[in-house]
Amino acid sequence: MEIGNKIKQLRNKSGMTQEQLAAMLGISAQSVSKWETGIAMPDITLLPLLAECFGVSIDELFDLTAEQKLRRIASRMDTEAELSAELFVEYREFLEMQLEEHSDRARILGLLARLYHLRMEADARRVSKYAREAIKLAPERKECQWLLQMAEGDAPWDWNIANHSGVIDFYKEVIEGDSGEPKTPLPYYCLIDTLIADHRTDEARKYVEKCAALPGHKPFLLAVYGAHIALAEYDESAADRLMEEAIEAYSGESGMIFEAAQYYAKKCDYERAVELYERSWEMEENKKPRYTDALQGMARIYAILGAREKAATVYDRWISCLRDEWGFAEDDKAVLDTIMEKNSVLGKK
Repeated sequence: MEIGNKIKQLRNKSGMTQEQLAAMLGISAQSVSKWETGIAMPDITLLPLLAECFGVSIDELFDLTAEQKLRRIASRMDTEAELSAELFVEYREFLEMQLEEHSDRARILGLLARLYHLRMEADARRVSKYAREAIKLAPERKECQWLLQMAEGDAPWDWNIANHSGVIDFYKEVIEGDSGEPKTPLPYYCLIDTLIADHRTDEARKYVEKCAALPGHKPFLLAVYGAHIALAEYDESAADRLMEEAIEAYSGESGMIFEAAQYYAKKCDYERAVELYERSWEMEENKKPRYTDALQGMARIYAILGAREKAATVYDRWISCLRDEWGFAEDDKAVLDTIMEKNSVLGKK
């Protein structure tokens, strides 16, 4: 249904005349008539007020299909730092309804998870803001220190909080219950990552071996895991040797070079990490649009080192990539700033 017909339908349902609607919007009745006959379209600045007059969302004005609305929800979550309470409820109710109607239940569950995660991130930023202010005023109080750790994902000292045994058990269950053929290696990667983070290296080795038997695994990634397992066992020289051997063996794989950069960044060998991030970025030149993870890594390193000008230069490269390769326009500054804020590009919260 075109928007003009939708406006007419909603106006009649509300029992309003064209003159009454026009008065609420501060325009002429002739303008409303032109909308409803398809001669003209409402100005975009009137859409929020128009939706308010009818008690509907802007999406409902356009009578979007379920698929169009799902794409719109996903797009807004990609580009906005926070949704209004009203929009959050609208999206939640729509997605919960789609759980009963849509054929791809996993997709809808994923969107619901993203929706709640977006709200969680927004709330965490507020927790961080208030906790930081409280800590500055009373650094001897423990409560806000803990809240800041939870909000910003900082590493807590308490092993009871820091360990990931719950997530590890979950991914083991996922792997055991995977009846698909061929089996996906993705849960193995998530499990191995977490096992290594908890220094459970014997288990990590076993799952690396199991993953190696899957047809869809990435050989270079298993080589990377070998280095990380050695590092988790505090054998730095062996870890470096394994990583350099992997770089040489898979020198043509941009993904391998990126993972090597991550490894050296984790070791705080920032010079080597930046070198490899840059190399992985250049290797993707013919695979545009490029993901900006390598630029994010470099910007973060420069921020850690206090090299703000270098960090800002990489920031500008990131912006250029989003505009030139991903199609963001000059007037999308608010969207670009939101993306940067969500990624804390210069080490700010």
